Amino acid sequence: MSQQPIYIFNTLTRTKELFEPQTPGFVGMYVCGPTVYGDAHLGHAKSYTTFDVVVRYLRYLGLKVRYVQNITDVGHLTDDADEGEDKLAKQSRLERLEPMEVAEKYTNRYFEDMDRLGLLRPDITPRASGHIPEQIAMIETLIAKGHAYEANGNVYFDVTSDPNYGQLSGRRLDEAESGTRVATAGDKRHPADFALWKKADDSHLMKWPSPWGVGYPGWHIECSAMSTKYLGENFDIHGGGLENQFPHHECEIAQSTCAHGTEHPHPFVRYWMHNNMVTLEGQKMGKSLGNAISLRQFYDGSHKLLSRAWDPQVIRFFLLQSHYRSTTDFSEGALQAAENGFANLRTYLIDLHKAASQTNKTGDALPLAEIQSETEQAMNDDFNTAQAVARLFTRIKAARAACNSGKIPVNLDTFLSWTTRFLDEVLGILPDLSEASGSDSETVDGLMELILQLRREARQSKNWAVADQIRDKLTALGITVKDHPTGSSWSR
Repeated sequence: MSQQPIYIFNTLTRTKELFEPQTPGFVGMYVCGPTVYGDAHLGHAKSYTTFDVVVRYLRYLGLKVRYVQNITDVGHLTDDADEGEDKLAKQSRLERLEPMEVAEKYTNRYFEDMDRLGLLRPDITPRASGHIPEQIAMIETLIAKGHAYEANGNVYFDVTSDPNYGQLSGRRLDEAESGTRVATAGDKRHPADFALWKKADDSHLMKWPSPWGVGYPGWHIECSAMSTKYLGENFDIHGGGLENQFPHHECEIAQSTCAHGTEHPHPFVRYWMHNNMVTLEGQKMGKSLGNAISLRQFYDGSHKLLSRAWDPQVIRFFLLQSHYRSTTDFSEGALQAAENGFANLRTYLIDLHKAASQTNKTGDALPLAEIQSETEQAMNDDFNTAQAVARLFTRIKAARAACNSGKIPVNLDTFLSWTTRFLDEVLGILPDLSEASGSDSETVDGLMELILQLRREARQSKNWAVADQIRDKLTALGITVKDHPTGSSWSR
């Protein structure tokens, strides 16, 4: 097991910092979950796969992790600020369902989609609508401490009361004066003040009684209330998409630190992690932009931008091949390359398992400690899955080449045991090897021999176009054809 230090890029300080849990051996981690008014898309997949791997790796290292991921089922307005309609309420009208029916429908679909991607379920999945009392209590504390004020049934956080407001995003208050991206509500004292509680009129579908009248909570207060309820007033990691950095996470910091006071030796959150976005031809993919492809559409190939269905494991493999803080640009060509790579990984592992069953292991021992160290070193450097996958893939390929040359490493069994464990427990991309039977292998070998025979006949009749087309089609499937003076051979 790795004894190397872990470094995390902390968005708050904009530097990589040594990771030291507040409580030795225990990690508290909160990640902003989905607003459940529609199906999850590829952007959601990147974010939650990112933090799934973080949790998996920390547990692999022997740490106990409490992973909390909320469900936003009230309070998230259509313009992500303090105006507009609640997204759940809007969708309920479109589908002619009760808001909680919409929330239940898309919450269930969200977990189904993430299960297919191989994500572990969070330890706790609190819902905003189920924690209204905690949110009201925090708002009352903020009012009592002079950080919030009531106006016409609405309650706003007073950003001028927090001298550190803007520390996460780097935005200054003078940038939020009138004329910014949203109009200033008439009852706000400052343009940047944000809603903690919103007054609901008679037509509003989701509302609760409060000391300030009937209404509903603002979007930001829910995460402050729920994260501290289950992880305490100070915890280790808070994650989310880059788009949550402002205003959502900025407002969380302000609410939480002002509600809990400054007497604590540690900040509200020690390490802020933000994954970058998924783009389509350079443009962000998202529901609000109308170019989001849902995961279900990837799984069944029903979207107009897709030529066919895609395996969830291939999608996960594709996402892990870029660093979480880098932009991931989607194309079917990139997915095809990931599919070929994943197929090769499966073939290599099948071949290694076959070699491991043999008794004549006379090859040099694989440098297992070195392999383990370099793979974990990549993960310790801000969870660099792209490097970890590349290094592990290279080592697996080299081990397979040694076996094919007749030099089966004497410690191949141990190498396979650790490798498959890391692929499964940490990266979540262990291919299904259950079909690795001799009959399947013989079938593939027979089909390939038939294809190569047809290609040989095309070459003998000087039909170069057909011969080249067969070779190119096989190459696109991840199969390499090599011509020799005595014939042709193939490999994956």
